[in-house]
Amino acid sequence: MKYKVLGTVASVFFAVTSCTEMYDLPEDKDFISENLNYTNKVLEPRLGITTIMNPLNADNSTLPIGFEIINPRFGDGRPVTDFLQVVPTYEWIAEYDGEETSLQEIENKRHLVDKPLFEVDAGGRFIMHATATNELVTPRPADTVLKTQDIRFFDLKLSNSGGIRYVKDFQLIPWREIPYEPSTDINPYTGGIAPDPNAPNDPRKRAYIVPSFISNIVGETTNVLLENNIQKKDIVVYIRPFEGGNGNKLRFKFLNKDSIPIYPLDFNETRWDELVHGFNKEVTAEYVQYDVAYPIPLTSIRTIYSIGDRVQAEFGYSRIGWGGTREIASFGLNFKIFKKGDWEIVFHFKNDNPKFDNE
Repeated sequence: MKYKVLGTVASVFFAVTSCTEMYDLPEDKDFISENLNYTNKVLEPRLGITTIMNPLNADNSTLPIGFEIINPRFGDGRPVTDFLQVVPTYEWIAEYDGEETSLQEIENKRHLVDKPLFEVDAGGRFIMHATATNELVTPRPADTVLKTQDIRFFDLKLSNSGGIRYVKDFQLIPWREIPYEPSTDINPYTGGIAPDPNAPNDPRKRAYIVPSFISNIVGETTNVLLENNIQKKDIVVYIRPFEGGNGNKLRFKFLNKDSIPIYPLDFNETRWDELVHGFNKEVTAEYVQYDVAYPIPLTSIRTIYSIGDRVQAEFGYSRIGWGGTREIASFGLNFKIFKKGDWEIVFHFKNDNPKFDNE
């Protein structure tokens, strides 16, 4: 019986081998469609931010597919390789969860690896990494006039064992780096101060960032609620770098209508330890400061410090109002900061100061 089974197996193997040789069957090959395509061939990422764009329509082609960027050039035919240069780029090696208790613990979860500024991943998606800055890749012209010779073009080679296909004439037109959001105070073309949308030709006026929300803040002088609308801005926000830090600082500051700092702890309902994922909190008469890791937030997961891809910084205070009731006032900003550095977020009460005193 033992020898009979082996003989049967051997016979089957011989038969299969004989059929393959007899009929000269072709080798199995992958399928690669003639209709591989992308819905959009004009790519307009923002420099300084990791942007994932434009997945491939594989049209039932066999995966995986190999991708290669070829023939990078300007619109007038000049070669261009600035967007393909390789630089050290952060990559997570362990999951960030918002529970880390030090900067070092955060840094232990990521490391620097050499990557192109712009690449195609295994799924055919284009990725512009945050390491692509204005200094490394020239953004679109500041005068808003886009000429063909300023546009970067490239072709894409796609391949598997079934063959090779080409998708030609992608355009890469990056926007200037913006270091933070909201960025309504920045002209996206020049990087300078944005004009007042209500008076764009008046050089004495400018656009501002405003708080994401304001609730129940009574003016000290006017005794009416502070507000922001198209015509009136009682509270504006500045996000700006400051000098003297170590490159990993974030501070919050508050100014009254005379631009004099307000003591931060007057905002006595603020949860300072849950405001941002920071360490070594420092409270002074003028600001509250933290050691932080950039970008802020570090990822798009929801934590006690963020609402996904933004941090929601909320400040509040309480006072006794008319009738002896306790009134809670609050305001805040949902923000991101992309660029590593020493930054301060300043809330300026431009027209009237918040009323802290009881009635």
